[in-house]
Amino acid sequence: MSTNSALSKYKFLGLFPLVMAQIGTSGDNSVLTVATASLLASLNATMSDIQLANIIYSLCAGCLMIVGGMVGLIVGWKKTFRIGAAMCAVGELVVAFSGNIFMFTWGGRLLVGIGASFLIPSVLGLIPGLYQGNDRAFAFGAIGAATGIASCLGPIAAGFLIDTFDWRIAFSCMAVYFTIVFVGSLLVGDVPLPEQKVRFDLKGTVVAVAGLFLLIIGISKIPVWGLIDPIAPPVIGGSPLVLFGMSPALFIALLGLITLVLLVRIERNVEKTYGSCLIPSSFLTTPQVRSGLYLTAMLFLCFGGSFFLVITYLQLVAGFSAIMTGIAMSAMAIPMIVFSMGIPKFSPDASPKKICRTGIAMVALSTIPMALSLNPYGVNWLMYVGLFFFGAGQGFVASQSSNIIAGAVNARDAQQSSGIQTATRNVGQAIGVAILGVVMLFSITGTFKDAALSSADLSSTSKTVISEQASIGFMPDAAFAKYIADKAANADDAAVLTAINRSTRQNSTQLGLYVLGFICALFWLSTGPLPNEKITK
Repeated sequence: MSTNSALSKYKFLGLFPLVMAQIGTSGDNSVLTVATASLLASLNATMSDIQLANIIYSLCAGCLMIVGGMVGLIVGWKKTFRIGAAMCAVGELVVAFSGNIFMFTWGGRLLVGIGASFLIPSVLGLIPGLYQGNDRAFAFGAIGAATGIASCLGPIAAGFLIDTFDWRIAFSCMAVYFTIVFVGSLLVGDVPLPEQKVRFDLKGTVVAVAGLFLLIIGISKIPVWGLIDPIAPPVIGGSPLVLFGMSPALFIALLGLITLVLLVRIERNVEKTYGSCLIPSSFLTTPQVRSGLYLTAMLFLCFGGSFFLVITYLQLVAGFSAIMTGIAMSAMAIPMIVFSMGIPKFSPDASPKKICRTGIAMVALSTIPMALSLNPYGVNWLMYVGLFFFGAGQGFVASQSSNIIAGAVNARDAQQSSGIQTATRNVGQAIGVAILGVVMLFSITGTFKDAALSSADLSSTSKTVISEQASIGFMPDAAFAKYIADKAANADDAAVLTAINRSTRQNSTQLGLYVLGFICALFWLSTGPLPNEKITK
């Protein structure tokens, strides 16, 4: 066998640690989600504490990944990959041995979030430097498949470890996992630093982190604090924070958006002066790059939206365990894995525009059988049909989105695009969950009140109490029974309200799925600049 043949045979060996890194960062959230009940008891935490622990990770990742995309160009992608893996491993270990929720959140989760901000941009930055042509398309497809693998295996593995052992063992296993990723980085080739030295853009970094922080926290808090009218605004100094009688969420998000617009102006001057900046102008002025970023946002909007709607319904209404949920979601994950890797491998010459448009159509239409599958007590077989095409459509788009971006710019910008791609993921996911959260919140509250107040079987006393409720959340039967224990005038009224709640949950989730499908369909409008021919650059 010739040397070239041997090298060709092992050219994808270094891809395994990159795929493992993507699976690990996605799987970490699964462990936290599944461990919620155990953490509440073990660390004497509240639901607000657990939500904060989750938000800290998301905020770190969303705000700092764009910075990680520039740091990799300065110190080297392999080095930032190893730094990220090491920080994630140490962070998971701190989480596993935390004696209280403060150390869990501000020690462990913060470290894991910062580590992921180095790790994931390095994954997407290494691929354009290590692979070209069809190999690069396949490598990007494998990273897309990794997200599907994590969505399927994450809840199953987390559920098994926590049910069999406890949450500390589960997070200890995550520490071991990231240690393996760190050691596995020895298999990853290195990418030479750019010939022209890259200067760290401190001004752009500060403005970008501030803008993304405000945008993500504002968007993600809309379902909690309210869109216009305040629902449960944050309390500062014993008083609720409201602005002009309105929820602060939209104001904070708008302030973040204004800050990011200011960032664009700042970056133009920085690039003109120093030749490099946090967000190169090619990212904003190249239509193909913008389309690729829109598609990246769509993918994670779909993930956030589907997890928010489908998993919530499966667990709270159908009563699925974490393992059962993971098995059910494999109906989405498996076709996503197959198509995101299979299309670049077996149809490398296919038109990126046609593939992405086909994927968007499948994702949008698949929400119809998913919505029709719902009943007051769970789901039927149509859910799995919908999930299959939902995952297949995402696989189509995931097979192209990153390569579309990398193929539209020069080699240095292709590597640096990793940061803005990962930031776009987090913003897309936050927007998806926020929009659907608002839809669900207003739909549940409005529909429930209308049904209760128009019911001939409900006493006037109960109607009066229900009409005074500011909002009504998505609750399983057991939680709803506690909620109405002091609101229903008698047992008959409680039974009527329980039936209304079941119907409302179904109708609101169906509406959420239709809205998700409509939002995904809108991304068709972003596909105009996509190439009709295979990307060869």
